[in-house]
Amino acid sequence: MSDEKKTREQTDPYSSLVEQCRRQDRRAQRELYEKLSVRMFPVCLRYIGDREKAKDVLHDGFITLFSKLGDYRGDGMFEGWARRIFVTACLMQIRKTDILKQAVLIDGETPKAEASLELDPEETSQLDADKLMELIVSMPDGFRTVFNLYAIEGYSHKEIAKMLNLSEGGCRSQLSRARVWLQEKLKKMNVSKK
Repeated sequence: MSDEKKTREQTDPYSSLVEQCRRQDRRAQRELYEKLSVRMFPVCLRYIGDREKAKDVLHDGFITLFSKLGDYRGDGMFEGWARRIFVTACLMQIRKTDILKQAVLIDGETPKAEASLELDPEETSQLDADKLMELIVSMPDGFRTVFNLYAIEGYSHKEIAKMLNLSEGGCRSQLSRARVWLQEKLKKMNVSKK
């Protein structure tokens, strides 16, 4: 075994499972499913906003993941590669339901309020991760999609615009409105910066 492969196996907890799955080992496929589903279901829920639909997208994501497992070259961590598959599955579902057409503003429209989400760490310590997830999941669909891609996944406005077939201005507007929406919800919960 090469030094590079040994190093990757030591740092990537999925590497041996992936190799076993490539050999069609059903036990390894089940184990990979069980380990990854715990990590990827919250991703699907953040994008889809409905538990039952998120479960369907999770299932679709696993079908894609197992069918494309041969494409994984081992560059980077497996979980990051898998996450992109699940995010793509979510975006495909969102496109099918046309929710972005209903939510996206006309190009060039400027949001009425800008928000830079500045929160006091002492005040937000009361807000646990589950409550924050609930807030994100409850965002309007267009806001939630762009917010997830930008604030959580780290994509640029240009990349998001390309993924969602929107203008960069439309993406910026959705993100700005998502921030305003989130800040208002946090104020109501009395955790935003005073």
